[in-house]
Amino acid sequence: MGGARESWLTAARRTLPAMRAWRMAFHQEPELSLQEERTQEKLVAALRELGVPFRTFEDIHGVVGMIGADRSGPVVALRADMDALPVTERTGLPFQSRYPGKMHACGHDVHMSALLGAAAMLVRSGRSTGGPVKLIFQAAEEEGDRGGALPLIERGCLENPKVDDIVGQHVDPALPLGTVGWRVGPTMAAADFFRITVYGRGGHASTPQQGPDAILMASEVVTGLQSLVSRVREPTDPVVVSVGSVHGGTRHNILPSEVVLEGTVRTLRASTRDLMERTLRRRVRSIAASHGGRARVEYRRGYPALLNPAGPTRIVAEGLAAELGRKNVVEVDHPLMGAEDFSRYLERVPGTFLRLGVGVPDRPASLHSATFAPDDRALVVGAAVLVTAAESLQRSHP
Repeated sequence: MGGARESWLTAARRTLPAMRAWRMAFHQEPELSLQEERTQEKLVAALRELGVPFRTFEDIHGVVGMIGADRSGPVVALRADMDALPVTERTGLPFQSRYPGKMHACGHDVHMSALLGAAAMLVRSGRSTGGPVKLIFQAAEEEGDRGGALPLIERGCLENPKVDDIVGQHVDPALPLGTVGWRVGPTMAAADFFRITVYGRGGHASTPQQGPDAILMASEVVTGLQSLVSRVREPTDPVVVSVGSVHGGTRHNILPSEVVLEGTVRTLRASTRDLMERTLRRRVRSIAASHGGRARVEYRRGYPALLNPAGPTRIVAEGLAAELGRKNVVEVDHPLMGAEDFSRYLERVPGTFLRLGVGVPDRPASLHSATFAPDDRALVVGAAVLVTAAESLQRSHP
């Protein structure tokens, strides 16, 4: 009689040394969006060592691997993002970034290493999850405009073989280390960009009556945009409008002829997204016209809202509860207003996006911070989560 089957969590613990080594290599040499050449080379080397067939692309630094292509059954894709951020690291880690102004401050080094760990577990155990598993290492998630998911989709990463479900995860310092969070429905926001240029007359600061004054108009625009949040949409429908950049003027006694504002609009509903763009354009032009000036509004849509479908999400949550223990699998009660281009995949195939807990008591942490340093133990849970999710989804198909 054979012994009990080893759990994925146990297999992940045995894989931790390899995952640590991968993470250190990624973390020491971070690369910004659309520049992930060395990161791609490291991923290719790791997949070759594991004996996993893979595909790369000439014009984007993504890698797509395939485990069990000869197996029948539903295909589950597991995705990790690759790029770093323009942040100078201050963690003091022994494997701190070698490049000033570049850092894995959003945990993508953890994401890649956990996915490689999941691949190693599947290959070395010889155990099938129930069908082929596709590994998607995606560049340019932090780019924020077109992103890296859409180019990979356009190049067929969800085809040949066709993906039935897809799973992704992101480190979350708001959840305790060792836990994983899940949520059905709106999970992350759509993120849009605006640039507003207000035009005045310009002139000497001692004669503002000769206006219109571009500084005054810009100031009213900043405060006027906030009323879109408080007075235009339903109070129960979250919206964020933030101005992050204001540029205008060269000297204290000169009124500039124009001021440029840049910012972001975050929404969860498609109808609200349309409403905010429409009313923002109208509000800005009305404010400028009330001063006798004018304004130009450039509005560009970024990633859509990330909506987790109920079926796959609940299937994965139940599988994770059985693997990790129910107390370690947390239903998250609110969406985040950050954006993620994993939403592009979910527009095309079912799946779910999870939150990997990395929070440690008395060690406050924040994504995109120069001191962000997730504990290596998160790699164990992250790898086990990915393989368990794939297995749960494949077994749910008839």
